[in-house]
Amino acid sequence: MTFDDKLGIQIALEEAKKGYSEGGIPIGSCLIHKDGRVLGRGHNMRIQKSSPTLHAEISALENAGRLPATIYAECTLYTTLSPCNMCTGSALLFKIPRIVLGENETFLGGESYLEQNGVEVVNVHDDGCKELLQKFIKERPSDWNEDIGVPDEK
Repeated sequence: MTFDDKLGIQIALEEAKKGYSEGGIPIGSCLIHKDGRVLGRGHNMRIQKSSPTLHAEISALENAGRLPATIYAECTLYTTLSPCNMCTGSALLFKIPRIVLGENETFLGGESYLEQNGVEVVNVHDDGCKELLQKFIKERPSDWNEDIGVPDEK
């Protein structure tokens, strides 16, 4: 893990903690250009904004604003958790060449699909990312299941 990767995961984890403090799902993300500029950062806001799609990666991309394709192609997307299929698709759509994730034990998303499409995927196995999300899942399993598209058992 490079210094930039540590910084990216640190920013993503700060965003996850912010989301948790707002009563939301603690997943964070940021988009960093190869020159070190943080272009966008965000956290999962599905609960806060009553949104079906505002995952952390989507929030970071939204907060980066409209960018030319050449910029996305020079960025790394950092996320505290393995990206779901929706977020995987967004990264592929914008041709982001590299994704660094905090952990994938709690949830395994589209990593193999990303790799099959030429994206470098780096898992840093960050305990802080894992502990925060697992704490949330214990506290609010129904909200977690909703976020990953798993129906609650009746």
